[in-house]
Amino acid sequence: MAKVAIRYVCQSCGAAYPKWNGKCDACGAWNSLSEEADVPATPPGGGVGSPRGGRVIQLEAVTGTSAPPPRLLSGIAEFDRVCGGGLVPGCALLVGGDPGIGKSTLLLQAMTALSKKGLATIYISGEEGIEQTRLRAKRLGLEASQTKLAAETSLRDILATLESAAPPAALVVDSIQTLWSDNIEAAPGTVSQVRACAQDLIRYAKKRGTALILIGHVTKDGQIAGPRVVEHMVDAVLYFEGERGHQFRILRAVKNRFGPTDEIGVFEMTGEGLSEVANPSALFLGPKEARASGAAVFAGIEGTRPLLVEIQALVAPAGYGAPRRAVVGWDSARLAMVLAVLDARAELGISGHDVYLNVAGGLRISEPAADLAAAGALVSSLLGVVVPSDCVLFGEISLSGTVRPVGQTEARLKEAQKLGFKRALVPPGVNGPQGLALMPVATVAGLVDRLRAI
Repeated sequence: MAKVAIRYVCQSCGAAYPKWNGKCDACGAWNSLSEEADVPATPPGGGVGSPRGGRVIQLEAVTGTSAPPPRLLSGIAEFDRVCGGGLVPGCALLVGGDPGIGKSTLLLQAMTALSKKGLATIYISGEEGIEQTRLRAKRLGLEASQTKLAAETSLRDILATLESAAPPAALVVDSIQTLWSDNIEAAPGTVSQVRACAQDLIRYAKKRGTALILIGHVTKDGQIAGPRVVEHMVDAVLYFEGERGHQFRILRAVKNRFGPTDEIGVFEMTGEGLSEVANPSALFLGPKEARASGAAVFAGIEGTRPLLVEIQALVAPAGYGAPRRAVVGWDSARLAMVLAVLDARAELGISGHDVYLNVAGGLRISEPAADLAAAGALVSSLLGVVVPSDCVLFGEISLSGTVRPVGQTEARLKEAQKLGFKRALVPPGVNGPQGLALMPVATVAGLVDRLRAI
């Protein structure tokens, strides 16, 4: 009997080594190497480039027409939006999020909604028993769901069960890190097991036309645990974000082969499960009557959706030592840049103060168009002036202190007008809808002058 070769695989990045090391040289992680059996990549006698046994595939021209893929609409509009208009038969989705954020709740609701339309759906849990899943369904008012349940972690048994009956329209596996294949000599959750189990499930979904949804654990850094190759294997990667102590949740698409990326869906956690938020802009805006200095409304874009969110800032004299910087929902490096520009180009002397910046509602903003709104909130807090409650801001700030134009200005301004805003501080050259007063701001010094004159 041939001796089984042993290798050591990093559980963070998937790099393999012939012997154990304390540190992975590829990603720098410590104590992440795990012993696994070395599985040959190619079958015996079949070297790379050998044409024996292969079939000739048909090559197609780039020019031509193809029908758009059909969609399975769950009826949960926010979920369907993030998926690109509904689930595509044969697609594979990976959903990640912090423990307790509501991943299982959302997907159980989605499977129930699909089953109400007469579609066969299966929910396989490797973390909870059937009775636990039934209790959650009863608590959510889904006890009449026609979704089939199973509690299993053996990949061989799961595939045998799926092949023994008609393929379901949608399949949820909760979670991919709990599955194990007896063909791999490694513990569940290791790189080899996660990759092999995901590959076999995706192969079944593509072959049978089943929409596959895999739930994935996340690391302490917020990334989906396991090898990044799994994210490349699936068609879409969705992240479920939010604070467990906060009732609002955001489902964000970071990869989608069948729809736009960076699309978001907003949900509210209630006693009956997750409910959709029809107007997320109103969710992220504070009451206009109680507006104080240090608050500015940013007209942003998340995917294809315009979204208004309140940016709050507090600038206070530094009590001791180095000035403190605290940022929630925005890039701290971006804040440092905006503060430096305000000091150098507007001569405000803000860098010697403690600065606190917060994006209301738990949303995280990544686009540079938020620079002007953040600068407006900072200047408002420093000078003690109040940004009018009917005014929105957007624009990118360069290192020279000029305000640069951004994309999709028309969608931003229309959303602001729909919510009752009357004025907008915008980069020069922007055109807006009738009834909305545009106030061009060319530099950060011009922004300070505008706010002082209001």
